[in-house]
Amino acid sequence: MPNMDPKKCPMPSQEPNVRNKNFKEVARGYTEEMAVNEAKRCLQCKNHPCRSGCPVEIDIPGFIKHVAEGDFEAAYNVIAQSSALPAVCGRVCPQEHQCEGKCVRGIKGEAVGIGRLERFVADWYRNNVHTKPAAPAPNGHKVAVIGAGPSGLTVAGDLAKLGYKVTVYEALHVAGGVLMYGIPEFRLPKDIV
Repeated sequence: MPNMDPKKCPMPSQEPNVRNKNFKEVARGYTEEMAVNEAKRCLQCKNHPCRSGCPVEIDIPGFIKHVAEGDFEAAYNVIAQSSALPAVCGRVCPQEHQCEGKCVRGIKGEAVGIGRLERFVADWYRNNVHTKPAAPAPNGHKVAVIGAGPSGLTVAGDLAKLGYKVTVYEALHVAGGVLMYGIPEFRLPKDIV
């Protein structure tokens, strides 16, 4: 049954008097029940305007439909077809100007919490699925990727899925680039990166 609430399900967060004493992530993320409830707000529009607002064109209605059904692994698999870093994008991507900015629900209320749902799905997958994906057959080619920032990591992952032997070179101490050095811990925890 659809959820016609005009407002998003609120995101749990640290209390101000707690978070002013630590650098931990402020937003706590949805529970399974909250995620299903928020996903049921999606109208499954015919033209999918939210998808056109996404720079990587994630099948947003597809993954949200799986969340509404409680099939979080299937939702992750839909997202993973287009995005290599869903836990990062669900936290720091400017959804309010992109996918959520095009959401039809936003015309007479608040848009569906697409970023919150993406974050939930990625976190759920990381915490509940512990099998490694099947390694693709090697194609006999090697590739060097210079820089282990978001772009370098994404291209390395995409090439590895195609069977390339990939070596990533990074000048700094750890991989992640701006994700590690430019976004504060309370917004994007380093263990997520």
